[in-house]
This record gives sequence, C-alpha cells and structure tokens, in this order.
Amino acid sequence: MAKKNKNKRLDIVYSTNPDFDYEYEEKAEERTADPAQQKLRVMIDRKQRKGKEVTLVTGFVGSSDDLKELGKELKSKCGAGGTVKEGEILVQGNFKEKIHELLIDMGYANTKMSGG
Repeated sequence: MAKKNKNKRLDIVYSTNPDFDYEYEEKAEERTADPAQQKLRVMIDRKQRKGKEVTLVTGFVGSSDDLKELGKELKSKCGAGGTVKEGEILVQGNFKEKIHELLIDMGYANTKMSGG
C-alpha cells in the first residue's frame, strides 16, 4: 500500500470506519493564456549572484510545463544556460534585447523591457 501525504487531508482527523478513504485536494493546473495576452517583463538581474548578470523573464501565466518549454527555447536560441524556477525564466548572461525580440517574434506582443 502506497503512503499518502497526511498533510493534504481535507478536514478529517480520525475515522473508525475501516473502509474509509481520505479525500485529497487536487491542485488544478493553471491554463496557459494566449501569447498575445501574456504581459512579460524582461530585465537584467545581478542580485545575490556575485555580480554576474542573468536575464530574467517574469509575468508568465500558465502551466509549469509551458513555462519550462518557453525557457528551454529561449536558452537554446541565446546559446546560454539557465533555469526555470518560481515562475521565472533565468538565462545566464546579458541577453535582454535579444530575448525581447525573440518573445515578440513568438507572438508575446505585450513584452516589455524593464530596468536600466
């Protein structure tokens, strides 16, 4: 029998019924908005990175799989490494203008550059 996470039980502490099965809350996956409706921000970040620059893309609304796919495509087009975490895409290096142009070409019309 597989272990189930007891922290996700809904309002049940204990049951004497031997056939009782706990109900678990299911997280609904967020639908990915159309690229034309996305409001993305592209910026350069140096905080907590020992002065190294990363290009940060924020504001994506949608599933984590679609975010990872977009991040993978941006990293490959820039020829750089990076990661996708906490709803943000990080690309190593200063690719602010290039990523801005790539996102506009992909149909993300509401993309803005922010920061200096």
